[in-house]
Amino acid sequence: MKNRTLVALFVAVVLALPALAQTTASSQDSTTASQPAATTSTQSGAMATDSATGKPLQPPAREGFWGRVNPFARKKYVQRQTGPIRDRLNELDGLTAANSKMIKDVDERAQQGIQLASTKANEADQHAIDAGNKATAAQQTATQANARLSTVEQVVGNIDQYKATNQTEIRFRPGQSVLSNNAKSALDDLATPLKNQRGYIIEVQGFSTGRGQAAIATSQKMADSVVRYLVLNHDIPVYRIYVVGMGNAPLPNATSEDTKTAKRTSGGRVEISLLKNDLEQLASSSSTPAPQQ
Repeated sequence: MKNRTLVALFVAVVLALPALAQTTASSQDSTTASQPAATTSTQSGAMATDSATGKPLQPPAREGFWGRVNPFARKKYVQRQTGPIRDRLNELDGLTAANSKMIKDVDERAQQGIQLASTKANEADQHAIDAGNKATAAQQTATQANARLSTVEQVVGNIDQYKATNQTEIRFRPGQSVLSNNAKSALDDLATPLKNQRGYIIEVQGFSTGRGQAAIATSQKMADSVVRYLVLNHDIPVYRIYVVGMGNAPLPNATSEDTKTAKRTSGGRVEISLLKNDLEQLASSSSTPAPQQ
């Protein structure tokens, strides 16, 4: 009888223990919920510098043996333990997003700065190239000016030095001073290229057979007929023509054989020499356009 009573009492105690444990857990939850503000304010001031978010993990609540073993208390326990972790993760996600946005903004500003610097560098290179081209053009102009100055100095120094470029001889019948068709054709070939030219003179020397003043007068008439044809038909300025009647005088620098041939020749002749200096060459070089840069 006593054994049955003890067994019944033991079973009653065992069945009452879970209910007592739930009551204890509920009282602890209410106590913990009533004091969260004080606990949070006290711990946040002491441990604000111990974490990145300023919300350190709360120490595990004392559940007791039956709070840890009781299956009805596990869900609340897990929520209490994982709540601060979730808050901290959310704050870390927010900080990460803010840092990413900041890095993106900095990268965009850096790219804009690099692009602007590249544009400025390209403009500076273009200005340098233009300056180099202008300097090269100025150097070429200076070189051309120096060359032209040297040419002008040479021409001015040799302005009175003429060189024979063409010579023509006109034959006349004895006692006549009229130009033949062949003589006119020869004079045309000589005078046609001289149109609009400068820096030349024409030397006309008349020679005739005979002696004394009669030969000189005859040679002068033949030379005058040549000069008249050049002036009237080819507009040769008179100041460019130097005429002289040489009579029966020998040619300058003539050999003895030339003198004998001239004496045997009947009638008269006129020697026409075209002399030029470097003035025409200077005029042609000045009329040539300079190369454009």
